[in-house]
Amino acid sequence: MALWFDGFEGFSRRSIEKYDVVLPHGATRPRSPIVQPYWSTSLGPDAVHPLRLPRRTRPARSLIDEASWSVHPRRARALILAGVQQRMARPAELQNVLAHRGRVKHRSLVLESILDAQGGVQSLPEGDFGRVCRRYRLPPPTRQRVLQREDGHYFLDLDWVEYGTACEIHGIPHLAVLQWDSDLLRANEIVIRGPRLLAFSSYAVRHESERVADQTARLLRRGGWSG
Repeated sequence: MALWFDGFEGFSRRSIEKYDVVLPHGATRPRSPIVQPYWSTSLGPDAVHPLRLPRRTRPARSLIDEASWSVHPRRARALILAGVQQRMARPAELQNVLAHRGRVKHRSLVLESILDAQGGVQSLPEGDFGRVCRRYRLPPPTRQRVLQREDGHYFLDLDWVEYGTACEIHGIPHLAVLQWDSDLLRANEIVIRGPRLLAFSSYAVRHESERVADQTARLLRRGGWSG
């Protein structure tokens, strides 16, 4: 609940039957049937805001808590990325909370998402995609090729010139509409004047590699690849 009191957007609470609340270790279980309690031994000043009412955890701790309580990994990742995008917390704050919180469900994915939000997206997912290509015996792509356009330069994350195919990897889904619009227009220009374009999230590259490889292979075959 703390995140929504602090103005967090993009995740509806209307259909949720119970509200997650973190309590000090040893506190009495709330009698309300709509409250889902969690107990913690680390609710000091670094975790709990000293002034805001109702009393609640700081946004960085709230984001890590919500990610850990999420049933689905995708929701945990989306919470972290959205929290950074909305300036609820900085990646360094999230890493500090993660290091001191103890057991965290989806810990490796949460850390991966924090690193993506921190700006390591350009190199890490492309390296992961290279491993997908090797594993599924796809032809190796060219990385960061520059396309000269009338209105400037475009960089392709990955492409196969001989097969007229390119690939973009997105580490962070855009909640900022202007940036999202700009990226869509950029992608359209690449497709209109250049190769056929695939787009994958870094999550898909890392965790749904079979589907990524299948879609890549099918588009490469349309371009003449015989593999």
